[in-house]
Amino acid sequence: MSEGVAPALAPWLQTQLSELRAQRGHALMVSGAEGLGQYALAHALARVWLCDTPTEQGACGTCDSCRAVAQRTHPDLVVLVPEALAPELGWPIPAAAQDEIDRKSRKPSKWIRVDAARAAVAFTQLTVSRARHQVVLIHPAHRLNVEAANTLLKTLEEPPGDVRFILACEALHQVLPTIRSRCHIHQMTWPSQSEAVQWLQQAVSPAPSEATALTWLTAAGGRAQGALAWAELGLTEVQWQGIPKAIAHGQVGVMASWPAALVLDTLQKVAHDTQAHWVGTTGRFFESSSLPALPHLRALEQWGGRLADWRRHVEHPFSAGLQLEAWMADCHQVFGAAHRAG
Repeated sequence: MSEGVAPALAPWLQTQLSELRAQRGHALMVSGAEGLGQYALAHALARVWLCDTPTEQGACGTCDSCRAVAQRTHPDLVVLVPEALAPELGWPIPAAAQDEIDRKSRKPSKWIRVDAARAAVAFTQLTVSRARHQVVLIHPAHRLNVEAANTLLKTLEEPPGDVRFILACEALHQVLPTIRSRCHIHQMTWPSQSEAVQWLQQAVSPAPSEATALTWLTAAGGRAQGALAWAELGLTEVQWQGIPKAIAHGQVGVMASWPAALVLDTLQKVAHDTQAHWVGTTGRFFESSSLPALPHLRALEQWGGRLADWRRHVEHPFSAGLQLEAWMADCHQVFGAAHRAG
């Protein structure tokens, strides 16, 4: 893709972009489960608002404004993202904050800090430079800390001039009600399975087989954008379906090199499907034949509760090796009695 050309949106995001362009409010929030493409949609809408010659499909991708957005230099656009997420999305960290991080006086924040919110408010007081609007993009909105959120309230309610806000969110319940109430909420739509699989086959190179793309989509819980993370790991159907029985023996297997949060997410998917199978319903993530011999439902429910507790602390800087060892020991204990009985 050449510099300045807007990336193509997935078909289901393109449809939603058309819907959002028709909205007249000054503050929009796109909300839905992680991996549905909230940031891609929010960024596409920001590009449309700033584009000199927008088309029916969105921003033209070739005008001076589009090139400035692509180069992260557009004077009428401010993007608020956590410092820890900024490099992944290609946005620069403010010089003062980067200096603190470089000097190791602190780590990149996983929250949108109050300094960034104050800078955004100051930005809205400026005169529009070259576009029709000034745009403030916030992603993810549930990562605004309390001070940052409160700093934005007045401006979000009554923005000066032609300022527009677009917020992307993966946990709407974690956004302050005072922020939510000032936004028009757009709930993200899910792609169909066939639509998502076809898109994955086009988005990943070399193109995966239909079965492999479906494995990634299943592992991501049907969220096509989230499936790209599994594609980067090179996950195969055999590896994925082998996880439940491996952890039942206390073996971390293919997950040994995965981030702790991804391992825990996978364990919760196993917990979901084993409990579903125990009560006679169909699981979402694994084939029934891939599940190990099951202990009593009460043991599975207690295991699921422990996984939920660990989820709340998974971002803490514990030793990854010790974490995995503890989780696998717990899995072996949960399923061990059932294996011995079998």
